[in-house]
Amino acid sequence: MTAQSALRPPPPARHQRVNGRAMVAFGPHGIRDMMQVAPARLLFPDGRDGDFPLAVTVTTSGGLTGGDRLALDIHVDPGACATIVPQAAEKLYRALPEEEPTRIDTRISIGAGATCEWLAQEAILFDRSRMRRSLEADLAPDARMLAMEMLVLGRSAMGERYENGLIHDSWRIRRNGRLVWADALHVEGDFADQGRAPFGFGDAGAIATLVYAGADAADYLDLARTLVEAPTGGATSFDGLLILRMTRDDPQALRKDVMRAAGVLRAAIFGLSPSMPTICYC
Repeated sequence: MTAQSALRPPPPARHQRVNGRAMVAFGPHGIRDMMQVAPARLLFPDGRDGDFPLAVTVTTSGGLTGGDRLALDIHVDPGACATIVPQAAEKLYRALPEEEPTRIDTRISIGAGATCEWLAQEAILFDRSRMRRSLEADLAPDARMLAMEMLVLGRSAMGERYENGLIHDSWRIRRNGRLVWADALHVEGDFADQGRAPFGFGDAGAIATLVYAGADAADYLDLARTLVEAPTGGATSFDGLLILRMTRDDPQALRKDVMRAAGVLRAAIFGLSPSMPTICYC
């Protein structure tokens, strides 16, 4: 070994990163197949009488950071029904500048005459976290889906605001293979300047999207508009979709608003209980 090579600094250590994956498939008689790779886990608690078959997703690592990946595939067979909920909010920690963004991908396939609920809890973005999240759903012409997702911008309980990082949050919904809705939020860099501008999110500390896809979506527009308050929220309907947007300066207040809206809609549309599964929404 030469003196020069002996003095050469060692290469930077590689941080351990996760690549969690899970798949769950529902048939007419309940869960027919599943797969899980840590830290993604699936639980199958007993639901209440009259509820859809229930799967609960768990991230056993306790949170995600730069370079981590998490993927969930949901299949609902023709004539089947299902409810899928995360057990807790997803925490996204600060990423190092040289790291890839955290990736969270959810893919949902719903067969003819089938119904699916994807009732996600919030993703909490720590300052300087970097996230790319996607939800892709492919529905048969007469399938139905109620889906919601929420972002919390910083840890308000700790006095932290989301000031800098990457947020790329996208939805793609297809019906019979045809794209009927594409939506994306992209903010990178100085969120304090871009995201909190009056044309951005202003003082909002959390944002949420709730979507119902079904042939009768327009029938529930008037009801949906009673569940959101201008100027911090709104609802619209087109092409078999009902879309609600909600923002709040207080994440806990928005969580309550979203839970109430989802509960009212699932009761009106599916005839289910207006309260969420108690394992995660107690």
